[in-house]
Amino acid sequence: MPSLLHPLLPLSSTPKPLLSANSPAYDGPFASHIPKPKSLYTVTAISKTKSETRINNKAEDDYHATLKALNSKGRFPRKSLGQHYMLNSEVNDQLVAAADVQEGDLVVEIGPGTGSLTNVLVNSGATVLAIEKDPYMAALVTERFSSLDCIKVLQEDFTKCHIRSHLSTVSQSGGNFSGVKPKYAKVVSNLPFNISTEVIKKLLPMGDIFSEVVLLLQEEAAARMVDSSLGSSDYRPINIFINFYSDPEYKFKVPRTNFFPQPKVDAAVVSFRLKQPVDYPPVSSAKSFFSMVNCAFNGKRKMLRKTLQHICSSLEIEEALVSAGLPSTSRPEELALNDFVRLHNSIVKP
Repeated sequence: MPSLLHPLLPLSSTPKPLLSANSPAYDGPFASHIPKPKSLYTVTAISKTKSETRINNKAEDDYHATLKALNSKGRFPRKSLGQHYMLNSEVNDQLVAAADVQEGDLVVEIGPGTGSLTNVLVNSGATVLAIEKDPYMAALVTERFSSLDCIKVLQEDFTKCHIRSHLSTVSQSGGNFSGVKPKYAKVVSNLPFNISTEVIKKLLPMGDIFSEVVLLLQEEAAARMVDSSLGSSDYRPINIFINFYSDPEYKFKVPRTNFFPQPKVDAAVVSFRLKQPVDYPPVSSAKSFFSMVNCAFNGKRKMLRKTLQHICSSLEIEEALVSAGLPSTSRPEELALNDFVRLHNSIVKP
């Protein structure tokens, strides 16, 4: 079966004239699913004088534009960075709509790549703090939006960066570069699949600075995070963590054919509406709570009276379970978030 993806053109090659997806003669590899562009994007830039400037962004974020952007930097998608570039602008539109991005919002984007999602965010009136690990892609996005004052690009590894410090700097420099200071920022991102769990663990406890986190994730992982049932093999500590800090919602599926290079799995968009710290479940210490949960799941098929013996005696654990309305023989996959909270507050001393 022939591959659906064309390799990147070598830099020395002279590119042939490109046909658009809605040309009658177009029969390229993505002819069946490249959306026909409704119109060229119009990007709103908010200048330092607060006057509005309209700029026609003529680069359509489709298959050809992605190849052209990568070739401009002599880049191939890097597997080590989990790089899969979005080819369908309509998916980006839906991603931004899922976050309900409004004019004046401050949005953090992780891994902007060629800037296709960044483009839609700016067009929605948002100010964007884009954090890109790949220095070549960071340079590309910086150049693409160099005429705009509402975008700041940082060349950093998000998993290691001090996001609170960066947002504080943005606030001190004038909120979102235009004098508007939203109370909470949002995160909207097409994440590399290989860092999704790490990013979620970093972001979700930040309900004091973020109101919503909307991520494009591997579809199977997205389904597990949002809808793992008690007693199922997919029920894990990450489910307890997610529900402790947020209200997750599965938004929509994104077929793998929308990416370059095409991954082996489909993707999906998940929205995490972050809870405020005052709304977290009442535990004396989040650190000790998640330590207990992780220990409980280390022996997933074992009874809690066995896996938590390092905290207190088996008899005390049994009594705590019964007082919480649970069987004394309970296993970790049988307990919901509130059950773990009651158990923790009974057996862990503050």
